[in-house]
Amino acid sequence: MAERPSRIAMWSGPRNLSTAMMRAFGNRTDVAGVRDEPFYAAYLAITGKDHPMRAEVLAAQPQDWRAVARACASDPVPPGRLLYQKHMTHHMLPAIDRGWIAGLANVFLIRAPERVLASYAAKRETVTLEDIGFVQQAELFDLVAGRTGRAPPVIDAEAVRADPEGVLRRLCAALGIDFDPAMLAWPAGPRESDGVWAPHWYGSVLASTGFTPPDPAPPALPAPLAAIAAAARPAYERLRRGAL
Repeated sequence: MAERPSRIAMWSGPRNLSTAMMRAFGNRTDVAGVRDEPFYAAYLAITGKDHPMRAEVLAAQPQDWRAVARACASDPVPPGRLLYQKHMTHHMLPAIDRGWIAGLANVFLIRAPERVLASYAAKRETVTLEDIGFVQQAELFDLVAGRTGRAPPVIDAEAVRADPEGVLRRLCAALGIDFDPAMLAWPAGPRESDGVWAPHWYGSVLASTGFTPPDPAPPALPAPLAAIAAAARPAYERLRRGAL
């Protein structure tokens, strides 16, 4: 088992089981706090992108990425407890320094791009390869692996849904923490730690009490989305080969 960490960062793109994973970790008895996409406002401020609830996000979070990075790296952690951070890979823009990531236990959550795009397109009318974070995820994976000298843990969303306890047990072992059965089921409803954007994006998770079984085969995508999926697939396949 690895040395026990104090801060865990889960890196994924959108529509990737990331909020359910946040619920699972947030329900652990040893988790003292959760950060939900702390760089979202900084990302919107830098890019000027018009996301749903943009004004609310900008008002709810610090827009200076430096302040966010300092908080993510140095929030006080009570002895024996954990802090959990849910991060979107596409929020890590080139202007944002990544040095702060070195002090975290980093995990990479992946999902087949066809499934991601089918879900994402239901929430936004337009989508690009950059929006779904696959290329950025592979770059961050390589950064962490290069700095630590070993591949960080990777978990696949559909594998989690098919065998939540098995995958989470393997992940906890890789992180150096005990498995907590409380990760498998949680109370429905919102959390104080949820991002202000939760009403738009978190509908199914707000109603959930645990992981749902995997869906059938990915849906057929219209040609523009299929092209984005094809462009994202090499990054996904490379990380999937080492998934727990």
